[in-house]
Amino acid sequence: MPSDALPLILAVDDAEANLDILVETLGDEFDVAVAMDGETALDLAAETLPDVILLDIMMPGMDGYTVCERLKQSVITKGIPVIFITAMTEENNEARGLALGAADYITKPFIPALVKARVRNHIELKRYRDRLENLVYERTRELAHTQEATIESMGTLAECRDPETGGHIRRTRGYMRLLAEGLAEQPAHAAALDPATIDLLHKSAPLHDIGKVGIPDSILLKPGRLEPAEFEVMKTHPLLGQQAIAAAEKKLGANSFLRYAREISASHHEKWDGSGYPLGLKGAEIPLSGRLMAVADVYDALISRRVYKAPMTHSAAVEIIRNDAGRAFDPDVAGVFLERQEAFRAIALENADFDEERAALAQ
Repeated sequence: MPSDALPLILAVDDAEANLDILVETLGDEFDVAVAMDGETALDLAAETLPDVILLDIMMPGMDGYTVCERLKQSVITKGIPVIFITAMTEENNEARGLALGAADYITKPFIPALVKARVRNHIELKRYRDRLENLVYERTRELAHTQEATIESMGTLAECRDPETGGHIRRTRGYMRLLAEGLAEQPAHAAALDPATIDLLHKSAPLHDIGKVGIPDSILLKPGRLEPAEFEVMKTHPLLGQQAIAAAEKKLGANSFLRYAREISASHHEKWDGSGYPLGLKGAEIPLSGRLMAVADVYDALISRRVYKAPMTHSAAVEIIRNDAGRAFDPDVAGVFLERQEAFRAIALENADFDEERAALAQ
């Protein structure tokens, strides 16, 4: 409704005389639309979105209770205040109307000034509620942006030590969403992967290697195979990341949005058969977030160029993950990867860092 427009009232009554009185009472201060039956009222309410609905109960066909119930069931009209205006005076009638979601109840014969005052009050209440909902929405959106910016900046901090992996964050985030959404379609995992959780997993994926900030450059950037002692140092990065994120969580509380980031950092190098690190977790002992990240991270490592290797072809990477399902990888997660491998290839191509990688992905 434009800011200079009058509030719109929808009056619903099967008696034309009652509608005339309501129009005369309210017309000097509000725009008034009228309906003489329930079906028309529902259509008008959905089309015009009035600020308040004045609703008679005793009408032929669809009564006011049914109209109110259907208004409150609709996403479009459920927020519109409904005021019953009726000759029914029994307390149980009023209780029934309020239980259906009506905002108020006025008995006939009504006093015009009272009707106008009640309408004004409910319009003000609705406007206040709308402003509050908008404020909550804006604050929630700001919080979500803050969370995402915090995670991305922390992830970038880890990646900036290796300038050859600029697209790694974007790629692994995309892979994580693909895997989580695919796994959510399976009944065994649907409850654990609701849309809010999938969104947090997608946001948290960039922090999987945050612990690498604690690894010396001589090991992290070594252009060749690591010595056994060097690999032992490299294997500490999951717990280093877990510790760093856990310290931030203490400031934010037990329900922090960093929970999944901590899990992912600590467990994305664990293997389904228990041969991974740092804790040698096995099967379902590994958090689901870590099992998802394991597939995403390995695929990306295989198809990416590094200082110590050339990129592997997409088809070769797929075969490695296929062969390691049930050994390195959760077979359910690996199965989703195999089903969606072309979507993985598309994300990798879109965010490739080098032409060499693009060429390998085509194979």
